[in-house]
Amino acid sequence: MKPRGLHTDEDTISLLRRLAVHYSDDVIAGILNRHGRKTATGERFTANQVGSLRRYRNIPRYDPPAEPLTAEVVPIRKAAEILGVYPSTIHRWLNDGFIAGEQVTAGAPWQIRMTDELRARFVEQAPSGYLPMLEATMKLGVSRQTVLQRVKRGELKALLVTRGRRKGLRIKVIDTQAGLFHE
Repeated sequence: MKPRGLHTDEDTISLLRRLAVHYSDDVIAGILNRHGRKTATGERFTANQVGSLRRYRNIPRYDPPAEPLTAEVVPIRKAAEILGVYPSTIHRWLNDGFIAGEQVTAGAPWQIRMTDELRARFVEQAPSGYLPMLEATMKLGVSRQTVLQRVKRGELKALLVTRGRRKGLRIKVIDTQAGLFHE
């Protein structure tokens, strides 16, 4: 038997179920609106409407963890705070593919998994063997873009120096020519 009267389409309900695990009602309303979803009456979603729909469909409310997890998943702003950089740096690294981000669905806010490996990429001072971008391009004999592509593919390692006068990207360049003519 079909429900009578107005009802929200099942795709929107399915999306709401997935989003409610990760986000509050106000964030969900923004995501649904960016997706062009409408309420049963054809209106844009508000936090109150999301909450009412969630309760009507017996969808549990998002409950943030009391204690941070080891590999906590955090919004970009919180990730930037933890790593000591601006949110624009996190966005740039996401865009460049240097760090991975997660989205429940397209249009949902990006989340960053704060692993020890990720934290290790943001340092106050680069260890030996890591060169500034200009020196790395000269040593490798390739363009800056090629270096960035190699970092993205995992062929080269990169760190971001966050303190001091010479902040910026450092590239680990292994001298592949060493020992070629020396025995």
